[in-house]
Amino acid sequence: MCYGIMVTASTSDIHRYSFFVAMGYLTICHISRIYIFHYGILTTDFSGPLMIVTQKITTLAFQVHDGLGRKAEDLSTEQRRLAVKAKPSFLEYVSYLLNFMSVIAGPCNNFKEYIAFIEGRHTHMKLLEVNWKKKGFHSLPEPSPTGAVIHKLCMTLVSLLLFLTLTKTFPVTCLVDDWFVHKANFLTRLCYLYVVMQASKPKYYFAWTLADAVNNAAGFGFSGVDKNGNFCWDLLSNLNIWKIETATSFRMYLENWNIQTATWLKRVCYERVPWHPTVLTFILSALWHGVYPGYYFTFLTGILVTLAARTVRNNYRHYFLSSKALKVVYDIVTWAATQLAVSYTVAPFVMLAVEPTISLYKSMYFYLHVISLLIILFLPIKPQAHNQRRPQTLNSVNKKKID
Repeated sequence: MCYGIMVTASTSDIHRYSFFVAMGYLTICHISRIYIFHYGILTTDFSGPLMIVTQKITTLAFQVHDGLGRKAEDLSTEQRRLAVKAKPSFLEYVSYLLNFMSVIAGPCNNFKEYIAFIEGRHTHMKLLEVNWKKKGFHSLPEPSPTGAVIHKLCMTLVSLLLFLTLTKTFPVTCLVDDWFVHKANFLTRLCYLYVVMQASKPKYYFAWTLADAVNNAAGFGFSGVDKNGNFCWDLLSNLNIWKIETATSFRMYLENWNIQTATWLKRVCYERVPWHPTVLTFILSALWHGVYPGYYFTFLTGILVTLAARTVRNNYRHYFLSSKALKVVYDIVTWAATQLAVSYTVAPFVMLAVEPTISLYKSMYFYLHVISLLIILFLPIKPQAHNQRRPQTLNSVNKKKID
């Protein structure tokens, strides 16, 4: 159906039709899978691959729209680089959506980069993008993914071992047992929630790192050369574990978690909607993930935390930049706050249902919701230091951002 839209729809509408059909079908599948067949049971079925295919369908539709339905001067630098100038053939379309490297666990990638890989131009194209010879790296050997693949497979093994051990020691179910809800003090609950959520992470580290390694082993994922002349194979990386665990802001955490999905959300929603981009992006993320109530608790809480964190950062961060000592103190405090806030926010995502989520949040006195609302309501909203994005609406009409 979506290929039919790709072939027959006008380039000015192709992105909208593809988006609503793909997301609509995915949502129907989520509803039938969860509420008819497997409520409360996380099964391995078609939904995971379908979520990846949905990302690819919509990504390609927007890039075809950028390449054929918009003027070059209206595009951002990245949109211009990724714009597709001709509609794909059926073979190209199916190959892009269902290639063996990413059909199970992803990640989503760009059509032009995938075609360049299939045609053998991927590595050379990336080397040209970083001005390989001009930077003095012309004497280096041909890029090999062997080292990157071995490193990622080792990370995969460690993540699997951690998942198998930690989830037995710190199961999610303990967050709703009598000891946690009624007997533990608030500080204990705070710390224990953090530990339990940490124990839930390795399964994601395992799946995403393995998917990245599979693509690299096939020769896909080369991103260029760093300043030291080392080859980088992180074009398709879905997470940066070090930056996640050391994140000092909610934004930094999100930017390094499920990177390719965050990039997809940015390209098809955040950069294009004319109003409330943060709210709409979180809503789209929730719809894409599924229809469990816990997902919506997480993403609605995430909206509050994101807005509150942005407000605090804009109001107070500059006071701590005058000396290294103050900056260290600021980083330590914001690291602890970020990790605790993330644990609180994502708990419903893991718990799935309404009742355990409400039980957990009641035992925590809804503290983060209250703090976030107070910050949003009473702290002045100051503009961010960097340039604001220039949104592009779904019908290709530039409008002033209203947020």
